Amino acid sequence: MPEIKIINMVLTEKEKAISLISNAIASYSLFTEKGSLPEKMSLIDFILKAAPDELKPIISMDLIDEVFKYVSKARMDDS
Repeated sequence: MPEIKIINMVLTEKEKAISLISNAIASYSLFTEKGSLPEKMSLIDFILKAAPDELKPIISMDLIDEVFKYVSKARMDDS
């Protein structure tokens, strides 16, 4: 049996922000479908409310846009 090496990896702050944005996009989509979002809540507001204070300085419109484009393309490719 081959030896299994366990590598201790730590996410960078940017990787954590990307993960949070991706999760928030998926959650926002589900809440939108169910009609359970507060009135007039935008995706940007939703992401920023979900983000812990230490990640907020990393989250930018460009990063949100890049993640959104990637997630949207990945969903379209799976269809």
